Amino acid sequence: MPNNLSKETSPYLLQHKDNPVEWYSWNDESLKKAKDENKPIFLSVGYSSCHWCHVMAHESFENDDVAKIMNENFINIKVDREERPDLDDIYQKICQMSTGQGGWPLSVFLTPEQKPFYVGTYFPVLDSYGRPGFGSLCRQLAQAWKEKPKDVGTSAEQFMSNLTKLEKVSDGGEIEKAVLDEAAVNLLQVADTNYGGFGQAPKFPNAANLSFMFRYSKLSGITKFQEFALMTLKKMAKGGIFDQIGGGFHRYSTDGRWLVPHFEKMLYDNALLPPVYAEAYQITKDPFYLDVVTKTLDYVLREMTSNSGLFYSAQDADTNGEEGQTFVWKKREIENILGDDSEIFCIYYDVTDGGNFEGNTILANNINISSLSFKFNKTEDEITELLKRSSKKLLDVRDKRDQPGTDDKIITSWNSMMISAFSKGYRISGNEKYLNAATNTAKYFSEQFSKHGFIHRTFKNDIPKLNGYLDDYAYLVNSLIDVFEITSDAYFLDMAQKISNYMIEHFWNETENSFYFTADTHESLIVRPKNYYDLSVPSGNSVAANALLKLHHLVNNEKFLKISKQILELNGTSAAENPFAFGYLLNVMNLYLKHPTEITIINSENSEIVNSLYKKFIPEGIIIQIKDEENLKLLSKYPFFEGKEFSNKTNVTICKNFTCSLPLFELSKIEENL
Repeated sequence: MPNNLSKETSPYLLQHKDNPVEWYSWNDESLKKAKDENKPIFLSVGYSSCHWCHVMAHESFENDDVAKIMNENFINIKVDREERPDLDDIYQKICQMSTGQGGWPLSVFLTPEQKPFYVGTYFPVLDSYGRPGFGSLCRQLAQAWKEKPKDVGTSAEQFMSNLTKLEKVSDGGEIEKAVLDEAAVNLLQVADTNYGGFGQAPKFPNAANLSFMFRYSKLSGITKFQEFALMTLKKMAKGGIFDQIGGGFHRYSTDGRWLVPHFEKMLYDNALLPPVYAEAYQITKDPFYLDVVTKTLDYVLREMTSNSGLFYSAQDADTNGEEGQTFVWKKREIENILGDDSEIFCIYYDVTDGGNFEGNTILANNINISSLSFKFNKTEDEITELLKRSSKKLLDVRDKRDQPGTDDKIITSWNSMMISAFSKGYRISGNEKYLNAATNTAKYFSEQFSKHGFIHRTFKNDIPKLNGYLDDYAYLVNSLIDVFEITSDAYFLDMAQKISNYMIEHFWNETENSFYFTADTHESLIVRPKNYYDLSVPSGNSVAANALLKLHHLVNNEKFLKISKQILELNGTSAAENPFAFGYLLNVMNLYLKHPTEITIINSENSEIVNSLYKKFIPEGIIIQIKDEENLKLLSKYPFFEGKEFSNKTNVTICKNFTCSLPLFELSKIEENL
């Protein structure tokens, strides 16, 4: 018989609706029930594509004996961390504090007042891996709750005391280049100079840190930072973490060489990585990086886009309970599909009889096309065409296999990241489908804000659910600015301002110079969380600082500049000492120190000029393309556009260090002024 989760819309919660565990969602009813019955709460946090969440569910939550213990002794609450990042943030911090690690599934035992007294992640059903069996753990904690309530209370208060200390940040400092210098050196100390990336396995993409290395290299003139970032991006794109035939990035690599991924695909990774690959293309003009951008964006359009043009959250790592089943190959299978083309394909993608992953092969590339060209006496273009043709054949076959599940929940912040990714993709490729994807999605969320007066966190079948968090507001404002830069449509600039003002009114903490993660209208939790650090996605505070800094330069609102500056000052010292957790903020600090270069393109008729600017690495640039006279009139109320006149000939005005050029009509003159 289905439990209470059968009424939910979250794919993750619905996965558990037939468990023998009497699950509840996090709501007033379940919290009241815990108090009324004086039962502790077992809180289980996960997400639909989480492999170990599935394992724990199969071992324990589908186990009748374990479920009986849980139902008799606890109010059991299941939470989708993508719907409720506030709850995940609070209890994840406690888990990391007490165990030294975090992750999902997150398993927390709470008092009826929501205070934690025992926390962990995955627990096997029986004692193993040095972890207690979940059934016996539940018995022990239930007994402690009944027989040793004072001990439980003491443990809970200790957790709360530590959490309160953790929410406070150290005193900030001045915004100065020395912060970037120290951060760059510290970041390089944890860099893997052989295979790229930071630290040892498992390895995550860390897009913001790589973008920072590009910016710091340009700022300092030290090329090794840029070289490292380019090497990392190339190693990732040639490894198994990148889907070689279908496009898109898997979540992370389980090894140091980027070969064996954790096979889930998250929307946010495939939103955060295209912009940094686009920057690599702008720097090098190497079509390799452009190809990665287009393959990734095309994957999102093909497999992660709803009928209404919005973007799904994730794809599972597992197919039929086996991780990576959809994505791996046998050599014999490839030979049967490709025939005479198989030899070159197998050499290029390291396909062997024994395989490189549990007897199968994950496609990865460690050989240059030029080597194959020489070996097989073919031109590089011929080899490239053969690989392209072969990849399409294999993808057609793969598409007919059983596919991993898709979490079709729409998350505002992740969709906003995707808007920015498509905007960047359009700039370097000129492909209108990317711009259409960006503008249509931006309009959807803007209209939702206008309709409801606030932003929702998630949508399912166009039905909104849950109030938005700081990330949803900050990322949306950021994406609206990105779309405005390309379209010069005043609508997007106006919406960016309205949403920013709402964000400041309901999230800003004037006394601590930072944004809360939840609005002042949000339900009361054990703490009102703040998030300063980049985790799987960049911190909402850092993204807000970027959006408000750019917005100030566009509309000349001193309030926006003040808040952006306060966030940078608050976190500067921490960013220098721990750059790994502040990659995005360091990029904003670079923008602040360099002062945005304001570039206005009047009349986009001369595509050579437009494309040249779009394909140039100008990380401090705010590039506005004015396509028609009407848009310019609507924007003339802002100092950025005041005094500019529309012309029948493409020209560019460049303002930097508070000084503006005259209109420039020749590409050579434009480049001289950059």
